[in-house]
Amino acid sequence: MIAPGATLGVLGGGQLGRMFAMAAHRLGYRVAVLDPDRDCPAAGVANVHICAALDDHKAWHALAGACAAVTIETESAPAEALAFFAARLPVAPGEQALRITQDRAREKRFLAANGFGVVPFRVIATEADAAAPDIDALLPGLLKASRFGYDGKGQFSVRSRQELVSAARQLGGPGVLEQRVELAAELSVILARSADGATAVHPVPLNRHASGILDLSVVPAPLPHDISHLAVAESMRLAALLDYRGVLCVEFFLTADDRLLVNEIAPRPHNSGHFTLDACHTSQFEQQVRVLAGLPLGDPGLTAPHHGVAMANLLGQLWAEGEPRWEEALSNPHARLHLYGKSSPRPGRKMGHLTCIADSATDAQALASRIRSNSRPTLVPESAGEARPARLHAAASWRDMLEARLS
Repeated sequence: MIAPGATLGVLGGGQLGRMFAMAAHRLGYRVAVLDPDRDCPAAGVANVHICAALDDHKAWHALAGACAAVTIETESAPAEALAFFAARLPVAPGEQALRITQDRAREKRFLAANGFGVVPFRVIATEADAAAPDIDALLPGLLKASRFGYDGKGQFSVRSRQELVSAARQLGGPGVLEQRVELAAELSVILARSADGATAVHPVPLNRHASGILDLSVVPAPLPHDISHLAVAESMRLAALLDYRGVLCVEFFLTADDRLLVNEIAPRPHNSGHFTLDACHTSQFEQQVRVLAGLPLGDPGLTAPHHGVAMANLLGQLWAEGEPRWEEALSNPHARLHLYGKSSPRPGRKMGHLTCIADSATDAQALASRIRSNSRPTLVPESAGEARPARLHAAASWRDMLEARLS
């Protein structure tokens, strides 16, 4: 066990690194972050920020000298870095697990070889692969980059062989063609697994995406119990096969004909697990700290098991007309606002998230959607030729909200 007071290292300084650092501080640990961006979200809360590229070997030595253990907050971290640190310190996850999960082609082949359900796919390494005569069986489909593709980036919707060849040329590197399937739902499983194989699983969220980016997660997932149970069982089997150590997210497709397919694996905390910060006894980030430090896993359950939770992403377009209006998000007792400290919003960039807790998942989803919508700056005419930002009414309590709905 690594006792509080020690320094834990993180490869990557995005919002996941920021939330890891905040969880570590709460447990009494110091944090050192390696990230090339001087203004990365984690820099403002870490005790040490090594401003260097993730593949900088000198920076690896500096981080190893400052830390008692090292983890990652992005699968873009070089697997070689984990091998370097593992020879000197405890690491989570391990090098092999990262190598598999950071490459879509390798990940899909691993899943298929081990009997997990996946969408029909083909690795597209060259334009010749894209032009193969039998490729039509997978169309229409999505061509996705093997590396560094996320939130809809590096993805092309293709309907014909000609479109596929063109997309492969634009991709400029290896990719995976996935056949489009009709979906009934998307869900994810977030679990923590320690070095001795002990596992803790958070409640399963149902996820809604927009333009390839997670928009909303709802807990408990309004799904048949056997579907959630199977997703958890498959995720635990996958973690054991990977000999996984750390926090793992497994994203699933539920098809219209009731097949449960693994979509992607994230070897780190995940956006769909952000609800755990406000709604669970132990968040996914505290679990990451606990695994890395060799502490017992915490209780992953909901603090209010008979209530519903919704997490809504706050993307850069919310800032299009200026700073959002946070009155209702900050005054509503059932809402929690999380901003990531990013100074430059842009469309599709995750700037923060909003978590709402209500009597049911349906009510929580409605509340989160309403508060997010009301946070958008709007211009209303004050007089001819003039406009000013509208003032938003913030309900002081749930009673005011209820009265407003009934009136």
